[in-house]
Amino acid sequence: MEIPKMIKIKQFFNSEHIDDIERTVTDLIISSGIKIKKGSSVAIAVGSRGISNINRIVKTIVSCVKESGAFPFIVPAMGSHGGATAEGQKKVLEGYGITEQYIGAPIKSSMEVVELPRGDLKHRVYMDKNAYEADATIIINRIKPHTDFHGKHESGLMKMCAIGLGKHKQALEIHKYSARGLKEMIVPTARQVLKYGNIIMGIGIVENAYDQVKIIKVLKPSEIEDEEMKLLNIARESMPCLPTDKIDVLIIDEIGKDISGTGADTNIIGRIRIRGENEPQKPDITNIVMTDLTEESHGNGLGVGLADFITKRLFEKIDLKVTYENVLTSNFLQRGNIPIIADTDKQAVEYALRTCGPIEPAKARIIRIKNTLKLDEIYVSESVLDEIKHNSNIRILGEFKDMFNGDKLADF
Repeated sequence: MEIPKMIKIKQFFNSEHIDDIERTVTDLIISSGIKIKKGSSVAIAVGSRGISNINRIVKTIVSCVKESGAFPFIVPAMGSHGGATAEGQKKVLEGYGITEQYIGAPIKSSMEVVELPRGDLKHRVYMDKNAYEADATIIINRIKPHTDFHGKHESGLMKMCAIGLGKHKQALEIHKYSARGLKEMIVPTARQVLKYGNIIMGIGIVENAYDQVKIIKVLKPSEIEDEEMKLLNIARESMPCLPTDKIDVLIIDEIGKDISGTGADTNIIGRIRIRGENEPQKPDITNIVMTDLTEESHGNGLGVGLADFITKRLFEKIDLKVTYENVLTSNFLQRGNIPIIADTDKQAVEYALRTCGPIEPAKARIIRIKNTLKLDEIYVSESVLDEIKHNSNIRILGEFKDMFNGDKLADF
């Protein structure tokens, strides 16, 4: 089969970002007016997302807490991720460089929770036991469009309060209602946590299209709900995107929990795969090929079901126990389905081209990306280039070349 040669292009997005992470975080905490009592214990809640410079941000917060004369410690706030085990969640944090030695504070990882008053809610409300028993809790999370639903609040501090801090039990409580649980229950659940928990500060992060920290906001509990909506709008405008909406084959070199909660960001690839939820109208991608799983995912292959074809290499890295626990907890079963498995990268692409419909493979519209976070430099086939080459935000890099070294994709 004749597979089109590819050419590298560079997309230009808004690159506004913060250089001095440590100084910015320190100044914002000081100027917020939020007081940390001397001698108090302070839990710092950190999630499972691969946020840019998260280890530096956490280390700086730890230093600020210590400067106040308080005693900080880290709690994983990631629902059922990490295989829904204390050790697994600690390993996720360590994979991001958040180790006790680096940050200078202990990590207290446990799946134990305390039940909080639920008010008028039908479901129970939980909070991490270590965090609840501390004198105060600080939450940190990236604010961005969610990969399962869209609304005024999506992925951010409210969701961390509602699900992340509630550990596996809270994830089960909300996810049993499927996508409706996320759309309708995150905000009222978070309100209960903010009311009856000991949250004293929320640190919201917005990234630019280059996976760099664009905005950091230090918020009082009373500010979190309203300010997060504003930050979400900025995050939507800051997201990268593919250069065209009509694609025959999208090749994704790697997926992983450090890249997106769904392995690959559904907002980028235009696939949700949730029963009862409408699929996005764009981008319109006929077949998706995924070839590898990041080491930072620790075997969690959730999101593999978003693909049509995967490689044997990717499949063999999947820890089914860890993946299935995440999939079953979320209740979005399609995302854990195993696609057709190809022996090699080249075979996977050939399978994808064979099933694209009545097109000539040589004229196929193909795009290759490293992952859904890295969309500035990508590869495109000639048919795609013909469409986008006059775009002022596109620059052509190099020449057309074979994208394979033997049966394996050439280095990106």
